[in-house]
Amino acid sequence: MRRVDVIVAGAGGMGTAAAAHLARRGASVLALDRFPPGHARGSSHGQTRLIRTAYFEHPDYVPLLVRARDLWRQLESDTGTCLLTECGLVSSGPPDGDVIAGTLRSAALHALPVERLSNREAMARWPALGIPDGWVSVLEHHAGHLAVEGCVRAHAAMARRHGAIIEADHDIRGWRAEGGDVVVETARETIAAGRLVICPGAWASHLLGMPSLAFTVLRKSLFWYAPAAGHASAAAHLPAFAFDTPRGFFYGFPMLDGRGLKVAEHTGGREVSDPGVVDRRIDPAEQAAMEEFLARHVPVASTTRIAHEVCLYTMSPDHHFVVGLHPEHPQVVLAAGFSGHGFKFSSVVGEALADLALDGSTPLPIGFLDPRRFSP
Repeated sequence: MRRVDVIVAGAGGMGTAAAAHLARRGASVLALDRFPPGHARGSSHGQTRLIRTAYFEHPDYVPLLVRARDLWRQLESDTGTCLLTECGLVSSGPPDGDVIAGTLRSAALHALPVERLSNREAMARWPALGIPDGWVSVLEHHAGHLAVEGCVRAHAAMARRHGAIIEADHDIRGWRAEGGDVVVETARETIAAGRLVICPGAWASHLLGMPSLAFTVLRKSLFWYAPAAGHASAAAHLPAFAFDTPRGFFYGFPMLDGRGLKVAEHTGGREVSDPGVVDRRIDPAEQAAMEEFLARHVPVASTTRIAHEVCLYTMSPDHHFVVGLHPEHPQVVLAAGFSGHGFKFSSVVGEALADLALDGSTPLPIGFLDPRRFSP
């Protein structure tokens, strides 16, 4: 039976980050996954992810985001790659809606530099966007996007550089605590470790070992559209954008390559019963909703769809992350339920997971994410 200091179960966005931080601190690390880092079967793919600091979901996330940004820049320096692009983010919606009110609340509580604009001011600055009367826009200048697959591969490269082993083709069947250790069963072998870090993504319900905690997996579509004729330059020079509309919360990115503008809906989604069997075909209703959104709010996009991908959201019951020590097994660390807004945090979550696995605690302010909030 193989034995290591730490097994990381799941080598996606969170797992590769955890492996990198653990290995950098001198632990012998084995990260296991069904698929190689940067794959397109889970939640950490699709060209880009937003990164922002004035966080409308809850102001308690802001200190973690400040640290996450520093760690992304450090990873860029360490690997010689460009991962974080500050193109700005303009969020638009009703002034009393969750997005605008929450963004301004976080900005005020943490003294973050944001700019509030009326719909006329915003459209004068970005004629390529359509913003209704009565809406408010908030510009976060230092927000932008992360190169999602590049981030995963950079963390994997850092982990390997410091001695971690990352292995694909492992179907993890389960784990058990044995004294102060843990044993992981895969379809291929049995492996022992002093610590286990579980980063299961959409497979959380199967692997976490917390029957009281139920996750919902949602299928989400990502679309890319060509710019309308004569608008390629405008499409390339947009900020990232987010619209809190009556029909749903939509977001998108400037055109980065030949695929055009990437857009997606954060709300909605079809429930998935088995994350290993996902319908990745285009849903005509989703495409119609997306094209209606573009016609109303991003008129520089054409109706020529260039690409489509499907990713998975793993929703916790309260839509906040589940990060901390297992309530019954302190040698097991959990990171799950990122609810469609977690990837930007993976750099700092990886650091927190390494702290918890090696020290049993972390100075990072993650108490509000503790798994024990779901204990019976």
